[in-house]
Amino acid sequence: MGGVPVKHHSKSKVGRRRSHLALKPQNIAVCSNCRGPKMPHRTCAQCGTYAKK
Repeated sequence: MGGVPVKHHSKSKVGRRRSHLALKPQNIAVCSNCRGPKMPHRTCAQCGTYAKK
């Protein structure tokens, strides 16, 4: 007992539930030191600076 669904879930019901599971586009910031791409609130992978420090 316990492993079998009691009611059928329609495709639309499942799709509405999963509508928030989509991947969101990443924000890419520009490093103020080397002008390279970096993630916000992270150190730059190219030059290693963070907030001009």
